[in-house]
Amino acid sequence: MVADALFPVEPWQVREPSLSIGRLAQSESVFALANGHIGLRANLDEGEPHVIAGTYLNSFYEQRPLPYPEGGYGYPEQGQTVVNVTDGKLIRLLVDDEPFHVAHGRLIAHERILDLRDGVLRRSVDWESPAGRRVRIRSSRMVSFTQRAVAAVAYEVEAVGQPVRITVQSGLVANEEQPHDSSDPRVAAALDRPLEAVGQDTEQHGAVLLHRTRVSRLLMGAGMDHVVEAPGDYDEETDVRADWARTTVVTVLQPGESLRITKFLGYAWSSSRSPEAVRDQVAGALTGARYAGWEGLAAEQRAYLDDFWDAADVEVDGDPVLQQAVRFSLFHVLQAGARAERRAIGAKGLTGPGYDGHAFWDTEGFVLPLLTYIAPHAAADTLRWRHSILGQARHRARTLGLAGAAFPWRTIHGEECSAYWPAGTAALHLNAVIARAVDRYRQVTGDDSLDEECGLEILVETARLWVSYGHHDDAGVWHVDGVTGPDEYSAVADDNVFTNLMAARNLRAAVAGCARRPALAARLGVRPGETEAWQAAADAAHVPYDKRLGVHQQSTGFTRYAPWPFTGEHPGEPLMLHAPYFQLYRRQVIKQADLVLAMHWLPEEFTAEQKARNVDYYERITVRDSSLSACTQAVMCAEVGHLELAHDYASEAALVDLRDLHGNTGHGLHLASLAGAWSAIVEGFGGLRERDGVLALDPRLPEGVTGLRFRLRHHGLRLLVEAGHRTVRVTVRDGDGARLPLRLYDESLSVAAGEPVERDVVPLKPLLPAPQQPPGYAPERAVPDPRPATR
Repeated sequence: MVADALFPVEPWQVREPSLSIGRLAQSESVFALANGHIGLRANLDEGEPHVIAGTYLNSFYEQRPLPYPEGGYGYPEQGQTVVNVTDGKLIRLLVDDEPFHVAHGRLIAHERILDLRDGVLRRSVDWESPAGRRVRIRSSRMVSFTQRAVAAVAYEVEAVGQPVRITVQSGLVANEEQPHDSSDPRVAAALDRPLEAVGQDTEQHGAVLLHRTRVSRLLMGAGMDHVVEAPGDYDEETDVRADWARTTVVTVLQPGESLRITKFLGYAWSSSRSPEAVRDQVAGALTGARYAGWEGLAAEQRAYLDDFWDAADVEVDGDPVLQQAVRFSLFHVLQAGARAERRAIGAKGLTGPGYDGHAFWDTEGFVLPLLTYIAPHAAADTLRWRHSILGQARHRARTLGLAGAAFPWRTIHGEECSAYWPAGTAALHLNAVIARAVDRYRQVTGDDSLDEECGLEILVETARLWVSYGHHDDAGVWHVDGVTGPDEYSAVADDNVFTNLMAARNLRAAVAGCARRPALAARLGVRPGETEAWQAAADAAHVPYDKRLGVHQQSTGFTRYAPWPFTGEHPGEPLMLHAPYFQLYRRQVIKQADLVLAMHWLPEEFTAEQKARNVDYYERITVRDSSLSACTQAVMCAEVGHLELAHDYASEAALVDLRDLHGNTGHGLHLASLAGAWSAIVEGFGGLRERDGVLALDPRLPEGVTGLRFRLRHHGLRLLVEAGHRTVRVTVRDGDGARLPLRLYDESLSVAAGEPVERDVVPLKPLLPAPQQPPGYAPERAVPDPRPATR
């Protein structure tokens, strides 16, 4: 765990006051810019040094064989890997004849700032060449939220002290060399020069390059255009080759004079359109960007984010560290989904190549609950993407001998890409999590159109999967055997509580959906008696419970397993790197919240006493080797009254990347944990829940948080919740004459627009003392950063 902070604590920005080469991979991810379609890692403008060069287009991938020492029926044969596409960020600088490089000459100052309010990454550099020529460099970079195919860089060089000849080389580069962490040579082969040149065009102030992947045969185009502003004469020329294009600008600057180059980038890709169509799309994007200009793009970006923060901001008084972290989290979740538009949201978003760029259940389980409240259009588009791969999911179900649809554990295009079946194929809960996201979207937004368009079909096909997989015993009890729940240290278990309860919820949602839309259900082929079978399975789902201990069993027999022999020291890495899986599978040790996650997502299935006892029991054996765990532990610790422990977990979820807590932020941000930081605060401290389509709030704050304000959208209305230690206030901010029903603590209310409701906080006394964690696994205490903010 990295204990020190690379970035000062400031409420609306993330700032790197000096360049840390040893932490370059982390800052490349933290400062990454994206809009859901394009992703740019924060490589330095000149391209070197870097750890992972990264430019990504959502769902643009290459295929590769999957390795199996011992194969088996139904194992996926092909994997999919995100491709580092043509890099347009690159701007090299020569001062007289010396290349600018941060490791050469004298780096006097270097600062980068990501402004969360305007979505621009700014860099300022003061550098003296080995020959004694000094320049100041200022660059700004954005990926546009409003012009989906566009990114832009403004690059300015100022001469200091004496005249200098300035040469700026702005490039497009395909097939950049990439680090290969995998020991499988087939992975390296798939990523070694994955792009084949298709065509090149030279424009007056730039170029367009077209490339195609060798195996998946996806076509992409990248283009650049430039606007040059110089105090005197300058020379400009453009050269193009198969894998690169370069526009060079040369001028002489007197002391105090500056050369400014605005670089516009356009990207497009397709699996079906012609090279000419993709080329023209890129050219059109560049024309639109040039028409807007840098100032126009920046104004559009600021207006977009002003609207976003107005309905999504979270304010945390008393804890400036958590304040900065939750805004950072919200910004990156928005970047991942804002313009994804019917394509996947990967576990790393578009910030790095981790997990091969795959989407998991993280998306529907952790990211969509947030997007549904703050950017519902993005949540709807992600669910439309799931529906677009329903054909592959049906095929996968048939391969497994099941009915309905079995969605892939990890994928980009829709095919299953998990080569480890106990964690992939057996983790069927993914399907119920997708169904939950479909149902929650309708309940939170009040929008029924998605139900008609694709939602009910997802509910029906996943319900069919469950009834074909589960079975009734002689007593009529319904079981789901041989599954892996969220806890991947307990694989292929029987009657995992989370899985059974989520499956039952899925089945009930399908029954309700068919009753809501009988004509559509008939068109989907729902047969007479089918919904009755779904309801019967849901009502008879087995939920293992240990009466002797007074806790639910994570799965049948779990509480009789031998305890894990904790040594009292954290090994510094996940246990799976220190112990064989078969040892983990047969012991009471939990990778991430599982039974506790069931209580978080299905609170109505447990009594208050059961929640308290379950939290107490499972806290003692959960090691949080997954970044998905801390946010749920925060929510449930808050619900049972352990508010200080909840505060610790909320901080861990929020700081996973700003502090690189897992040591792997360099491969991309942990998007689900960032979304989980919002959940920890709003659902944990704010007590936000959905109860039968009605918003419920139970706010209670830890001592270290003196006040909490959060904004969200519910049924099309903007809501503001303000909570302190004594009172809570709820305001509906728009919708003349609108009234929003909600439950505040145990009181049913109807809040009218412009007529806030205020109540006293209802204290909660915990039933049990705060639980202990496994030796060496307690979260760090949530305390404010001792260093003062400098701006």
